[in-house]
Amino acid sequence: MTPQVWVAIVIGIAATVEDLARRQVSNWICGAALIAGLGLHVISEGWRGGVSALLGAITGFGVFLVFYLLGGMGGGDVKLMAGFGALLGVKRLLEAALWTAACGGVFAALAVGFSALRGLLRVGMRSERGTGPASARHGPPPSIPYAPAIAAGVWLSLLPKT
Repeated sequence: MTPQVWVAIVIGIAATVEDLARRQVSNWICGAALIAGLGLHVISEGWRGGVSALLGAITGFGVFLVFYLLGGMGGGDVKLMAGFGALLGVKRLLEAALWTAACGGVFAALAVGFSALRGLLRVGMRSERGTGPASARHGPPPSIPYAPAIAAGVWLSLLPKT
């Protein structure tokens, strides 16, 4: 495996664990991806690699900034994609963004299905105890942590093409 793949695995695992546990992605994780991406590209390709890494970071930030501004994503997710953009470079980042969107859709569908199933089980248990149906749920809809989808999308983009 290449150093790029190793860094993507480590950063992806760290971001996923933190997002699942704390529902945020720390700046140090995003910064580590950015620095590692810049360093790896400069070492392997010189200043052109550095430019590719910077363009990847800017593109990764810009792609998800729209979703952040619309309220559909957290700032840590945007910075994480910028860090991965530096690691992947601008060419591979667009593929990773598409994989990320697909993984995010699957994860969201699973989260909605799990939430609906849990609600049905809760209503059934209350009915058996004779307390009646559950009251309507209030508040904002639940959000899902997006770092796992970002990591999965990046990992899928790094798979060898046959």
